[in-house]
Order: sequence, then C-alpha cells, then structure tokens
Amino acid sequence: MTVLKEAARRAVDRHAEKLIGLSERLHAEPETAWEEHRAAATVPELLDGAGFDVTASYLGLDTAFLARFGSGPVRIALCAEYDALPGLGHACGHNLIAASAVGAALGLAAVADDVGVSVEVYGTPAEEGGGGKIEMLRRGAFAGVDLAMMVHPAPVDVAEARPFAVSHSKISYTGKSAHAAAYPEAGVNAADAFTVAQVAIGLLRQQLPVSARVHGVVTHAGDAPNAIPERATGRWYVRAETLAELAELEPRVMRAFEAGALATGCELSIEPESEPYAEFRTDETTLGHYRANALALGREFAPPGQAARMNRASTDMGNVSQVVPAIHPYIGIGSLPATNHQHEFAAYCVGVTAQRALLDGAIALAWTGVDRAAGTGGAAA
Repeated sequence: MTVLKEAARRAVDRHAEKLIGLSERLHAEPETAWEEHRAAATVPELLDGAGFDVTASYLGLDTAFLARFGSGPVRIALCAEYDALPGLGHACGHNLIAASAVGAALGLAAVADDVGVSVEVYGTPAEEGGGGKIEMLRRGAFAGVDLAMMVHPAPVDVAEARPFAVSHSKISYTGKSAHAAAYPEAGVNAADAFTVAQVAIGLLRQQLPVSARVHGVVTHAGDAPNAIPERATGRWYVRAETLAELAELEPRVMRAFEAGALATGCELSIEPESEPYAEFRTDETTLGHYRANALALGREFAPPGQAARMNRASTDMGNVSQVVPAIHPYIGIGSLPATNHQHEFAAYCVGVTAQRALLDGAIALAWTGVDRAAGTGGAAA
C-alpha cells in the first residue's frame, strides 16, 4: 500500500504547478451560482489531457461536468465545486476545492488499475445557495458510486463535517406606490412589510432551539425616498440540525413573513431557491482513513471550539451523503482571524499556504481512495 500511495503522491506532485495555476485562474475569474461557464470548461482540462473521458453539460446542466477514468469495481467520486459568492469572490475557497478534486483524481488515476477503482470527478455548480448537487442527484448523478469525497478550505483543519440542514427562500412583497409626502395614504409599503417580518423573526429567536439559525438580506426595497416602495424582495435561510427539525421550524419562520403582509396589506410570495440542503452523514471508516492520511502529511486538526466552527456550515454535499457514503473534511489555510465569507479569507485562498492546502488535500483524498479500495477488496494485496 505504501508503494501505491507514493505513486499517487508523485502523480499529484507532477501536476502541482498546473493545479496551482488552475486554482489561481478560478480565483481571478469568480463566477456565481449557475453562471460558472469558464470554470466548467477550465476545471476538466487537466483531466482530459490525462486520459479522462469528459462529459460537458452533464445531465443537461450547462455548468456541470463528469470526468471518468478506469474500469475498476470500486467507484470513487471526487466533487469539484467552483462557484463564487456575489460581491465576495472566492471567499469560501471553491477554487481550492476544484483544484484539489482534480489533483486527487489524477493521483488515483495513476494507480487505478492497481487498486481496482474507477475515478469519477463531478463538476458541481451552484453550491452557494443554488443546490447544484441536489439537482444533479435528481437527474441521476452519483448512482452506484461507492464513495464521494471533497475537501473544503477553512481557517484550520477539521476532519468531520457537521453541517446544518438549510432551506433557501426568495421572499417578495408587492404593495402600491404613491407620493410619500403628498398622498401617503394611497400607498401600500412593501419595505415596511420586511420591517415587520424581521421584528417578528427577532422575537421568535427567543423560542428557537439553540442550534437554529435564521438569517437573510433584503435585496431590494424601493428606488426613491419620495415614493412609497411598491415592491421589496429578499433572500432568507433557515437552518436546523436535521431535515426533520427544519420541517418543523421553517413554517414558524414563514409565519413571520405572513405577519408582514397582514400588517401592511401587501401580497406575499415565497419561492424556494432549491430543495433543502440535508445534514451530513459521515462515513466513519473513510473519515478515519482521511484523518490518518492527513496526519501523515503533517496536518494538525484543530480542537473543538471557535476556530473549528466552519464544519457547521451547510452544504448540498449533505444530500449526496444521504445516498452515497461520503466525507467532507475541512483543510486549513492559516487565515485566522479571517474566516470564510470575508474578503480577507478570499485573499488567503491563493498564496503559499493555500498551495500547500491544495496539494495536501489532493494527496490525502487520493490516499483515502486507495485505503477505501483496499477495504472493499479492490486493491492488490
């Protein structure tokens, strides 16, 4: 096994410069959910050059792809995310996720025949709120896969993902415009509806479970101070420990938005942005392999506490984990006090520390794939 792992590592090292270049190109050209056209074309280029069979626009999704190599009985999937955040660019490090997935696939491909695996790289768009993996699952992706893996940047290394289940909703209020000084009584104020709703949500938090999260933004609430806003829109997330808990909690939050409509006389529209993201179901045996491999590379896992809280962030990889054995470890880029979804974190997603995390993540995932194949009888003795 040591010989096979070293062969996988050498394959990653041979491509190190190109993997870093891929990460930096994605970082410099951020694209938001469902708009990742450059990324979806760029990420599989290295795989195509290494003999992978690449399917663009996978399952009819313009910014998804599937790249496959080998014919072994153990099917191992690597998930590449590459969407960025509006206004923040790659402040969650998806450029590193994509490059590490490609690197891990190249490492596994180098030993695929010896360990008895088929390597599959899924280009998964729209993780930041769009539920790309959920849509891919609905269309048949990941069927028959034995293991799905990815590694996610964070301030520090944390092995186990414990994300919340989450729903994403677009909230719209429609009222009636009027001159705010001359004819205020003729108006129905859509912006005020959000004020009522947010006050109701703030009070509701007193009775919510300690693990629950409710947060959102008003994206539009009028155009001129002297005109009663006739339309207001926002995006709101509700998070809970599990999908079952979310199903109980979400209607309570939605009633707060109904209160805004009732109090102001506005019409309310609530539109889900995707199916809810599920909590994560970790494959403990595989996580044990990853932990050992990361330690062998000199990584250090953070103790529980403030520094390790990124592992509670929601992800549509949770939905994959409900149907396929999966892991979703976090790899540190040494960014503290900067944390995910900050401009400062985005700056840390390129540079020397980020490069080490990229390559360590790729190697650790490749080694974990070798371990998984051995555990299922796929690897040579």
